Amino acid sequence: MTRLPLFQQTVRAEWIDYNGHMSEAFYVLVFGHATDAMMDAVGLGPKYRESTGCSLYTVEAHVRYVSEVAEGAPLAVRTRILGVAGKKLRFAHEMYVEDRTVATSELFALHVGAEGSVAFPEPVREQLAALVEEPPAWAGRAIAPLG
Repeated sequence: MTRLPLFQQTVRAEWIDYNGHMSEAFYVLVFGHATDAMMDAVGLGPKYRESTGCSLYTVEAHVRYVSEVAEGAPLAVRTRILGVAGKKLRFAHEMYVEDRTVATSELFALHVGAEGSVAFPEPVREQLAALVEEPPAWAGRAIAPLG
């Protein structure tokens, strides 16, 4: 099965919060950079945006903070395409330190242009469809009601 390349980043000192571990905003920042890397890998990078005026717009995201991360930790993010249809894309990121999952993010995005949401061009849709994987067990969850 073809997979997207891992996105790698090292936890920077300025990402550490008052509790001594990576602040929640920086998990999302790293996931955002992993999304950019996925877009580059499937042909939705800067040249595509410049030539078409189209890009992805995140409509919904669900982040799970699984484990604390220390300064200097080597992060690796695995990105999975979970589904593509028309103008819609569902994908997920899983962040690791070594072999330990530290966070996950599931996202729903729309392909948009100047006129609003538009269908993916067929070559891009085909490339995304070829990468579709079964969702991991943690995908599709919602926050449980209190009580």
